[in-house]
Amino acid sequence: MATIHFILQGKGGVGKSMIGIMLCQALRHFGKEVSAYDADPINSTLTSFREINATPVQLMNDGNIDSRNFDALFDALLCAPQESHVIVDNGASSSIALSAYLLENDILQLLEEQGHLVFFHTVITGGLALADTLKGLSGLATAFPASPIVVWLNPYFGEIAIDDKPFEEFKTYREYASHVYAVIRLPDGSKTLIGKDLEELFAKHLSFGAGINGSSTPCMVRSRLRHYWNQILACVEQAGIL
Repeated sequence: MATIHFILQGKGGVGKSMIGIMLCQALRHFGKEVSAYDADPINSTLTSFREINATPVQLMNDGNIDSRNFDALFDALLCAPQESHVIVDNGASSSIALSAYLLENDILQLLEEQGHLVFFHTVITGGLALADTLKGLSGLATAFPASPIVVWLNPYFGEIAIDDKPFEEFKTYREYASHVYAVIRLPDGSKTLIGKDLEELFAKHLSFGAGINGSSTPCMVRSRLRHYWNQILACVEQAGIL
């Protein structure tokens, strides 16, 4: 009936919200009806993008679970319109609470009984956070063994490799490969060029369309953004989550 996308990763600052922003825009580009919920208690990134029109959800209250707000969110998910896509962006600080709520209340079963398809999205990043993000993938696959996981590889913080081996040769991937529905590799590029372009785009809370078509955007920046965005669209289309 509808497709629900949960973005979960216990490690903060690795690009979860950025992925939520890009996924929302990509799905709409392909003509999908999309609604988004921003459940990050610390960094409400999705709600800062006017074009995304995300609904803020306060899942935590003074460090404790607000069960009523959890209930309201999942009532909305259960009633998601046919053929629509729903994105739930969750912060690192509330990921454990959200996972526990999903398990304790048999939420995935309830969603599936309504005919909804559920995807979990998680991020693997290079650099110092590589080990922590791999633990996040392991925990997600262990907690929800029957649910498909979309892994996003974010090379911004460093190469995603262990002993020169790529992600598909990691022990963690081999162990949980049957849980991984798709692997999406974010395009790599110069931090001083496309990296800076993306930082400025997101800092201004602009969509790719606004950045690419904006008259105030320099020509070469528009060109780099367009190339990057076309790569993202191709990756999302190839992932088979439309």
